[in-house]
Amino acid sequence: MDFTGSGGANDLHNNQFYPCEENKPLLGEMSEGNNNNTKPSAGPCKRSLHHCSSGGGMRYKLLHEGDIQVCVVKHPRTFLSKILTSKFLRRWEPHHLSLADGSLTSATPTGYMETSLSYSFIEDLQLLSWDNAPKYCVQLSFPGGTVLLQAANSYLRDQWFHSLQWKKKIYKYRKVLNNPSRWDVVLKEIRALVDMALTSPLQDESIYQAPLHIISTLLAENSNLSTQDHENIIVAIAPLLENNHPPPDLCEFFCKHCRERPRSMVVIEVFTPVVQRILKHNMDFGKCPRLRLFTQEYILALNELNAGMEVVKKFVHSMHGPTGQCPHPRVLPNLVAVCLAAIYSCYEEFINSRDNSPSLKEIRNGCQQQNERKPPMPLRLLRPEPPPPPPPNAIVNPTHPQPPAPAPPNPAASIPFSSSPPPPPPCVVTSSEILVELERNNNSANARRKDGPAAVEREPNLIDRLLVSPAASTLSIQLPAQADRVLGCFALILKMLSDYDDWRPALASLLQPIPFPKEALAHAKFTKELKYVIQRFAEDPRQEVHSCLLSVRSGKDGWFQLYSPGGVACDDDGELFASMVHILMGSCYKTKKFLLSLAENKLGPCMLLALRGNQTMVEILCLMLEYNIIENKDTQLQIISTLESTQVGLRMYEQLCDRQRELKELQRKGGPTRLTLPSKSTDADLARLLSSGSFGNLENLSLAFTNVTSACAEQLIKLPSLKQLNLWSTQFGDAGLRLLSEHLACLQVLNLCETPVTDAGLLALSSMKSLCSLNMNSTKLTADTYQDLKAKLPNLKDVDVRYTEAW
Repeated sequence: MDFTGSGGANDLHNNQFYPCEENKPLLGEMSEGNNNNTKPSAGPCKRSLHHCSSGGGMRYKLLHEGDIQVCVVKHPRTFLSKILTSKFLRRWEPHHLSLADGSLTSATPTGYMETSLSYSFIEDLQLLSWDNAPKYCVQLSFPGGTVLLQAANSYLRDQWFHSLQWKKKIYKYRKVLNNPSRWDVVLKEIRALVDMALTSPLQDESIYQAPLHIISTLLAENSNLSTQDHENIIVAIAPLLENNHPPPDLCEFFCKHCRERPRSMVVIEVFTPVVQRILKHNMDFGKCPRLRLFTQEYILALNELNAGMEVVKKFVHSMHGPTGQCPHPRVLPNLVAVCLAAIYSCYEEFINSRDNSPSLKEIRNGCQQQNERKPPMPLRLLRPEPPPPPPPNAIVNPTHPQPPAPAPPNPAASIPFSSSPPPPPPCVVTSSEILVELERNNNSANARRKDGPAAVEREPNLIDRLLVSPAASTLSIQLPAQADRVLGCFALILKMLSDYDDWRPALASLLQPIPFPKEALAHAKFTKELKYVIQRFAEDPRQEVHSCLLSVRSGKDGWFQLYSPGGVACDDDGELFASMVHILMGSCYKTKKFLLSLAENKLGPCMLLALRGNQTMVEILCLMLEYNIIENKDTQLQIISTLESTQVGLRMYEQLCDRQRELKELQRKGGPTRLTLPSKSTDADLARLLSSGSFGNLENLSLAFTNVTSACAEQLIKLPSLKQLNLWSTQFGDAGLRLLSEHLACLQVLNLCETPVTDAGLLALSSMKSLCSLNMNSTKLTADTYQDLKAKLPNLKDVDVRYTEAW
């Protein structure tokens, strides 16, 4: 049916029965101004007008489509009252109607809804009820007729009414604001649009997003607006932003305003609650990258104020809250994501030029195609000494010399005392040189790790890629002034985040994979700023924090490697390195594996710090001797000389010698083969017993129902012949299991029933290949760990997992 026809006597019809919406402001429902004390002219039908209220009335979901009964009446407006009062009303048709952006359409375009009904043709929209007529009707008046929509109940009728009214009004606002003429009128219409969205009884995300999209389109198409107009529009739409994220186009407009007018009061008064909501509620910046960019520009605008750094600190503190625990779990990851992206942007020019240089894998495989690449962009890098001629087997850049290739260091041979020469003037090198890594530094160390054939093909670690050599360790990048300010601002935020105790575990976990570009790690200013964060991690006694100093997985480097002597980020004599070793050794990392890695890579710095009286390093050297980590006799003698050169070292070395004599006496053949300690025995009782004679023949030890803890593992690992160990109902935990797994490789039977061990300690048992009987009854064993142990312990025959998750 054609809805565009026109009928007669429109003025009489509108004045008597249907207040025309074209004569009303766009804001509001049926105008309260029409609710004067005058009543409509008496007629044969009674009609009640239902109005929307912004109070605490019913709330409705915005309809986009639905099934409803439709009746269309074509009539001259002067005869409408006769039609409405007739007992035989026209026939009803069922239709599935869709409320599109511009019209009301049917899924089956036949009958009454053969053609769509444009919102622009709807003159009036009302809820009607009359005597002796079908209930729950919505009336749509168009030129020359009326469309009646009948719902199943009053709630659906009201839902259809408010949804149609919203679609009609938003359509009109879109047309008005797409063709602006006078900006004072446009601003008035924007305020009315915002008020309409705020007072609507509809509850839907699009109720707030649709006006924001209309305004963002308006701003994008009229970029020549004055600054005052910009601020007026931002203030007008501020109420919509209190509970809604701005759309992408509006984020771009906000970013531009932050860059051009960072000191505007709009930034503080309007943008602050918007950014706070983004940080508290955003779930994924990957889906909304412009929200992250807006947050970044807002923080930079705060930094441009007179007391910029203090304002940024107050903002971060307001996001955390005054209590010791931040109530919003999304704030920290969102702030870290903004900081990482901002820091990345500081080095973007260098990264883009690096992408045109040959990759490490191409260089290693001899597949470099220099002619097919764009010429590398020169980077402003400082080098402390001119590069020597490249070695014969190195890949040479035809335009720039290669960085030097130092010989592999032998940390056990000597202790470095030499000072670096004064730096010569800076020189310019190319970005391709950043990627042409000199792997000869760590070839010998990689070979000692005994990783098998896979180690030859393994990608070099981060230290290799950062050119850890006397020349490259002082490599620095010069940033532009603006990028330098951005770096300082967001590095400060990372330092602030590390000061909050409740945020530090999550922050350490987020930064553990080292999510920074290589150029940032080669920048001395950045690593110096970040050193404070790493120091906070190293000072935290919680294992979940300081364990993040190590690499996230095997074969990769962590902050421990970067900030240790010889690492690219180390700018001191090893103070931070000593702090990290101290906290790790005081936790659960007093293991052979950890000591082996120190002996292979950091023996020289350890000996130097021990020579200077560092007690942690003295203890490290003593443990290396005690656990036979160092096999080379000359290196052992040099370690002994280092220990004897200080009072603390001499005292600890003498204690080591005493322990070794006692150990030799304990391990001397003889003594019992089976031993059971009385119940309620402690760690001290076990140590006292084992120091009383020889136990070289002890094969079976029962500590069941005693009070021993993981600390007794220090005594148990001294028993060379131990094959059966019963720890039933003791307090032996994960730390003790890790120590046993490294020293008692011949253990065959282990009873851990009713002990507090968890997956973290049980996984360490996978290295005990001789285990044939394992009791994990009533422990915190999980099914995944059980399957992993069965796969890695080929001799395991007898396993008890009752009353565990794996049962």
